[in-house]
Amino acid sequence: QIQLQESGGGLVQAGESLRVSCEVSRISLGRVIIGWFRQAPGKGREGVACIPETNQNIVYADSVEGRFTISRDYAKRTVDLQMNDLKPEDTGNYSCGIADGGVCHLEARLYHLWGRGTQVTVSS
Repeated sequence: QIQLQESGGGLVQAGESLRVSCEVSRISLGRVIIGWFRQAPGKGREGVACIPETNQNIVYADSVEGRFTISRDYAKRTVDLQMNDLKPEDTGNYSCGIADGGVCHLEARLYHLWGRGTQVTVSS
């Protein structure tokens, strides 16, 4: 069965960088949309970035535009999220999800498979 495994979370200070990865197994990365989402305590799941199978028309949430970069590494079978200039409000459990190919959206309801997530904590 298809599996998603996140890694790379941790505790950093505001202004620092962190890179989280989503390893995808048992499905071709070139066939699906991968999205990164985050969930802070007491809040709903928030879309952060998504990348279509064509790697064109990548979408970012306004809150991370210009600071975060999503990319695919076909050799490692991962979709990575490079996060720069982190802020305390970026704190949350970051998880990746799979959606059917086409136009990517940051709506969690469109994603049908999820990893367990990795915790990112940004201190002020």
